[in-house]
Amino acid sequence: MTHQSYIHLAGVCKSFREVHAVDDLDLEINQGEILGLLGPNGAGKTTTINLIAGFLKPDRGKIYWNGALVNVRDQEYRKNIGICPQENVHWNKLTPVEQLTFLGHMYGLPKTQIDFQCQHLLEVLNLGSAAHRLAGKLSGGMQRRLNIALAMIHDPQILILDEPEAGLDPQSRICVREYIRSLANSKTVILTTHNMDEAQRMADRVAVIDQGRLLVLDTPEALVLRVGQGDVLELEVNNPGASLMLLALDLPEQLSAQVVGDMIQVRGLDLVNQLPVLLSRLEKQDLIVSEIRLRKNTLEDVFIQLTGRMLRE
Repeated sequence: MTHQSYIHLAGVCKSFREVHAVDDLDLEINQGEILGLLGPNGAGKTTTINLIAGFLKPDRGKIYWNGALVNVRDQEYRKNIGICPQENVHWNKLTPVEQLTFLGHMYGLPKTQIDFQCQHLLEVLNLGSAAHRLAGKLSGGMQRRLNIALAMIHDPQILILDEPEAGLDPQSRICVREYIRSLANSKTVILTTHNMDEAQRMADRVAVIDQGRLLVLDTPEALVLRVGQGDVLELEVNNPGASLMLLALDLPEQLSAQVVGDMIQVRGLDLVNQLPVLLSRLEKQDLIVSEIRLRKNTLEDVFIQLTGRMLRE
């Protein structure tokens, strides 16, 4: 399928007093793709999706949908968006069927469409057995899946999912993941997540933002190859003073290394063949290696390299 630019944020800015939540953001989202929107806490992800959803108006810049300038009061645009927030939002004293039916009427859908959508969503999100139980009595996984169903009752063209797998058990996670993947090509899906494995499995492309700006935008596979190219070698050592190890290694130019706790993490190409040399240099410095792990570069490695290891609140 040939994609075309569907949603375009052009030089978008949004500030809250002195905080620049979104800062001159340029982002193009293709029709029918699943876009993973990644970033550390405070990077501007929630503000970005609220701007796309029309909940916020940009201070500066423009948002386009299908080539047309978006007005946040444009009801046609708003009706084409379904959003599932990070926190579950539902009525505890209503059943899933009652909630889906109520929202369907709120969107002005005919009864036949409401009935069809309700049955379809309850089936694909594995909520059939809970269709007539009060939502407040459902498990956390069922409530999360209900929230996704509520976002989809009006069959929107754009689905925004904020941490869709947060707090889910493995079975619910698989169910949600399979449903999201089933929407590929037919819907445009924007999902935020802190789970790099989730993004790598589901997203067609990944946008990493930090401090309200776009750092990279590409497929997960391309990012893994392009950012921090090569393998990752992790050497666990028993000796204190790990920060001195890098001086002892005298690494070739094509390799890079950093110390994480009592571990040396080396990145580069052809690390298997270079391992004997690295071990020999460590041994000469009386540094004892207790464990060796060699793995491929991952999306999490890319994310950490781009945004750093410092914790964000």
